[in-house]
Amino acid sequence: MRVLKFTLIICTIAGFWQPPPWTSLFKHIIYKTYAMFLILSLYIFSISQFMDIVLNVDNSDELTDSLYMMLTVFVAGYKQICLWVDHKNVTIIINALDKKPFGPCESHEIIIRQKFDKMVQNNTLRYLTLVGTAVVSVILSSIFMDFSKGNLTYRAWIPFDYSTPVTFTLVYTNQMIGMSTSGLVNVACESLVCGLLLHICCQIEILEYRLKKINQNQSILRDCINHHNDIIKYAYTVNIMFAKIIAVQFAVSMMVVCSNLYRIAMASDYLKFIPLMLYTGCMLAQIFIYCWFGNEVKLKSLHLANSVYKMDWLELSDTSKKGLLIIMKRSTAPIEFSSAYVVTMNLESFVALLKMSYSAFNLLHQTQE
Repeated sequence: MRVLKFTLIICTIAGFWQPPPWTSLFKHIIYKTYAMFLILSLYIFSISQFMDIVLNVDNSDELTDSLYMMLTVFVAGYKQICLWVDHKNVTIIINALDKKPFGPCESHEIIIRQKFDKMVQNNTLRYLTLVGTAVVSVILSSIFMDFSKGNLTYRAWIPFDYSTPVTFTLVYTNQMIGMSTSGLVNVACESLVCGLLLHICCQIEILEYRLKKINQNQSILRDCINHHNDIIKYAYTVNIMFAKIIAVQFAVSMMVVCSNLYRIAMASDYLKFIPLMLYTGCMLAQIFIYCWFGNEVKLKSLHLANSVYKMDWLELSDTSKKGLLIIMKRSTAPIEFSSAYVVTMNLESFVALLKMSYSAFNLLHQTQE
C-alpha cells in the first residue's frame, strides 16, 4: 500500500495491523501472540480499575482517580478489537485509493497525492510526539513518586497479595504497559481515521483539477461526475465503518476531560500536575483531530461548487453545462461525518464538548464543596 504508509507502521506496532508481507504461519503466530499480549495488558488493567470502582470507591476523589485512566484504557482495547474485526474492510478502502477513479493518472495528480500524504505523516508525527511526551512524563513521575515508595501509579483491585517485590513489580509493570499501549493504540486509530479524511479532501482536489481540463476535452465530464459520486460513497463507507469508534470516543472524552479538570483543580503536587496537564492535552487533541479534519472535509466538499463556477463554463456545450450543474447541485449538500448519527464531527461539536465537560466539572466541584 502506498498511501498511509507511515500511519500503517504505527498501526502495526499498536497490534491491529499485521504487515501484508507476513504471510507465513510462523510470522502470523508471532504477530497474533504480540497482539494478544497488548490486548490482555489493556483489559487486565481496565478490569482491575473497574473492580476497584465497584468495590472500593466511596467518594468523588477516589472515583476520578480511577475513572479517567480506566475509560482511556478500555476505549483503546475497544478500538483495537474493532479494527481487528474490520481489518479486511479497512484494507479494501485503503487499497481503493490506488484504483480507478481515485488513483492519480498524471504528474500533477501525483503531486497533489504526495502533498496530502505529507500532511498525514506530519500530523501523525505531531500527535505521536504529544502522546509520547505525556506517556514518558507519566512513567518518570511514577518511578520517582510511586514505584520508589512501593505504591501503584493507578488505583486498582488486585485479587492477590502483591506486597512482595516481585509481584509488586509485575503489577506495576502491567499498569505501565497498559497505559503506554493505550496511548499507542489511540495514536494509531486517530491517525488512520484522519488520514482517510485527508485523502477524501485529496480526492476532491484531484476532481477539481480534472474539471479544469473539461474545456480541452468535454468527454471527461462523465468520468468526473462518476468520480464525484464515488467520493461521496467512499466518505459514507468510511463514516459507517468508524462511527461506532468515534461515538464511544466522544462520550468517553467528555467524561475524561471532566475528570481530569477536577483532578487538576485538586492537585497540590507539582510533579503530578505536569503529567495531568499533558494527559488532558492529549485527550483534547484526540477529539479535536476528529472535529478538525471532519470540518475540513465539509469545507472542501462545499468549495467544489465554487471551483466549478469559476470555470470557463460559458464556452461549454449545453450537455456539459447540465453535467456541471449536477456536480454543483450535489455539492451544496456537504460531506459530513457523524458519530453514530448523533454528533457531527466539526468545530462546533468540539466547542460543545468542551462546554459539556466544563459544566460537568462545575457540578462535580460544587458537590465536593
